[in-house]
Amino acid sequence: MNKKLYSDSSMKKWKGLFVGLIAGGLLAQISLVNAQEIDKMWGNNETVKIMSQESRQHRLFDWGNYAMFIHWGVYSSLGNKWNDKTYYGIGEWMMNENMAGIPVEQYKALAKDFNPTKFDAHAIARLAKDAGMKYIIITSKHHDGFAMFDSKACNFNIVKQTPFARDPMKELSAACKELGLGFGFYYSHNQDWTYPGGTGGPKIDANGNKKTFDDYFNEKCLPQVEEITRNYGDIELIWFDTPGDMPKKYAEKLVEVVHHNQPNALVSGRVGYDMGDYQTLGDMEIPLENVEGLWESVDVTNDSWGYAWYDQNWKTPKQIVMNLVSTVARGGTYMLNVGPDGQGVIPEDAQMALRSAGCWFAKYPQVVYGAGASPWKHALPWGDVTTNKGKLFLTVYEWPTNGKLYLPGWSGKVRSLQLFLANGKKKALEYIQKGKWLEIDVPMAAPEHFASVIELTLDESSSYGVETTPAVDPERGLTVSAKFADVSNAKLGKRNWMEKFGEWKTAFSVDEWNKATTVSWNIEIKDPGMCQIDLRYKGEPRLVWSVENDESFKIQNQQGASTIYTSFPIGWMKFEKAGKHRLTVRLLEGKCESASLIGMGLKFVEF
Repeated sequence: MNKKLYSDSSMKKWKGLFVGLIAGGLLAQISLVNAQEIDKMWGNNETVKIMSQESRQHRLFDWGNYAMFIHWGVYSSLGNKWNDKTYYGIGEWMMNENMAGIPVEQYKALAKDFNPTKFDAHAIARLAKDAGMKYIIITSKHHDGFAMFDSKACNFNIVKQTPFARDPMKELSAACKELGLGFGFYYSHNQDWTYPGGTGGPKIDANGNKKTFDDYFNEKCLPQVEEITRNYGDIELIWFDTPGDMPKKYAEKLVEVVHHNQPNALVSGRVGYDMGDYQTLGDMEIPLENVEGLWESVDVTNDSWGYAWYDQNWKTPKQIVMNLVSTVARGGTYMLNVGPDGQGVIPEDAQMALRSAGCWFAKYPQVVYGAGASPWKHALPWGDVTTNKGKLFLTVYEWPTNGKLYLPGWSGKVRSLQLFLANGKKKALEYIQKGKWLEIDVPMAAPEHFASVIELTLDESSSYGVETTPAVDPERGLTVSAKFADVSNAKLGKRNWMEKFGEWKTAFSVDEWNKATTVSWNIEIKDPGMCQIDLRYKGEPRLVWSVENDESFKIQNQQGASTIYTSFPIGWMKFEKAGKHRLTVRLLEGKCESASLIGMGLKFVEF
């Protein structure tokens, strides 16, 4: 079997990248250049599309803002275990050489034991409904080439090769329609590790004939996309994946087929070549700043997309609430993945977390459904803000302990402020305007368990009147990313890395330091005072930093360094005046080439 990951020109580069990551274990890092290459692999749109209201075909995507992603296939019966060995990472890649490296014929033989007799389409659709999700997208074919539907184009599918012998996609499509949910498919259009000619697959067929990508595309890929867009009723969207460097003509043909067969369906940005109807961000990435246009963030309920027997690292209901609200607050849609096991059952812990979060969304639908982005354009230290029909919804993740909630950079006119109580009623809140800060009196105890909501209604004559400068909350402080910094004589870029295979982490970092490098943030301070300053970085072996503000106060300290990003205290910084300030960081001593700074923390010192 030819197990190369991507087509000819990029094969060696990608193989080296992934093998290097595995060899590096938990500390594996990807360079900034490769972070851009990862985006290319995913096929994310490089140009953001600004869609008119008329162009936004589906209210379930643009209005609903929340969906269920399902990764399910033959790999689910393995659960990340092969030949009595557990492989840690994303389960749907088990066949690949960077996981278990299962040969084609051995992998295809697994189908005869794949018998998900506990699969219940209605139960899965009901879970999505209870969770507050508005549509479901499921893997019709992943990189392993196994079709989870009745395909006439290729016999390697669940109906023809397994004792299950049913089409679960038909059943799930019908269940979604019954419950008023949208339905759509994931389809891996470039990679196919079992079909001759597919990227990463064998180059000769069973008869010894050479096969090209063109053979794979015309014999399998295109016919199967025809099948999934013709045979399952109305489709919400088709989610293509990892186009790599497949020729553009193939992506163009797939888009044409989807739009012809399903005129109201969207095509994901990962089809490649900026031809998607919306942008998909990197795996497991929630942006730090508002993103224009139509886009989504895709995430997992634990660490793996496909089922992994050991993976119990579930997102809590509170984490799900926070991730969804903050995605909507950045202007996007959130699609959260579950991985059913080999029997077709979603793990009970994931179900409990989803339903619990769903109860919160049912109480506060206006925070998410039909909601728009935050005028602050970034999260606030205590939570986040969404907008809906002329109102602001302040979703407070971390409730203040001093009876005050601070809204920075505010100059709009407030008509009313009301706190939602646990019993569904509202309580009017008192507030005062102090300069650019709205100071809101709140109860000492949070009314809700996961996150509490305050509704701010604007005066009819007022606009939002918001300044977006990051502000240091008087109680919670501020953690500010390098993304919001001004960088001189260094490189500010996006860094991706894995902590397990396929478990992506993302940060913006300042790299390539030298003695002339400066990194500066503009921040807002409500009242004069003293702040503890922390820097979050990695490097070696010890680094000496200085931090100076625009009032000529300077702190300097040597701290240890680490091969992973860690917060290190630098010292106390004095601010004599309220208002805007500028903080500048310099690296004075240490191995400049090893330093990578991703953020700064500030917190007022209480006396």
